[in-house]
Amino acid sequence: MTTLRAFTCDDLFRFNNINLDPLTETYGIPFYLQYLAHWPEYFIVAEAPGGELMGYSAAVLMLFMFTVMGKAEGSVAREEWHGHVTALSVAPEFRRLGLAAKLMELLEEISEKKGGFFVDLFVRVSNQVAVNMYKQLGYSVYRTVLEYYSASSGEPDEDAYDMRKALSRDTEKKSVIPLPHPVRPEDIE
Repeated sequence: MTTLRAFTCDDLFRFNNINLDPLTETYGIPFYLQYLAHWPEYFIVAEAPGGELMGYSAAVLMLFMFTVMGKAEGSVAREEWHGHVTALSVAPEFRRLGLAAKLMELLEEISEKKGGFFVDLFVRVSNQVAVNMYKQLGYSVYRTVLEYYSASSGEPDEDAYDMRKALSRDTEKKSVIPLPHPVRPEDIE
């Protein structure tokens, strides 16, 4: 049985199999520790029965299966207070089991409890598997961010979709009305 639990510092040394995926953005240990210190409720782990991490999100980290990392940010006055998915990754051997959807659901629940208007995330335009999964979870493309992801080995930088899902506080769904034109990374607040 998969166990969802809070991320701990020790997990930083256990999730390499998740972060080695070429579509997963990786960060230095100080970055992960900052999330753990500031937004611990958004950092969760999925652990397999044998103790391996399945994945994480920057709201959830899962033991060798999947993880999710997130945070709350924005302005309440401007109706921009929201949950942000910093990272969501599931180890290849644990994909297609619904773990990513469960992690996203948990992040959305936390964002609802914190009074967020929406949840957003950035995903590579080329990552159609992820884009389609997010659409199935109710997210839509809010805007395209030009050259958001840095390329390696001389290739051009890659665009990202800023995808959003309105939460119950956004009764008029204003937060998900798509922008008619792309933006540059420096234009993002």
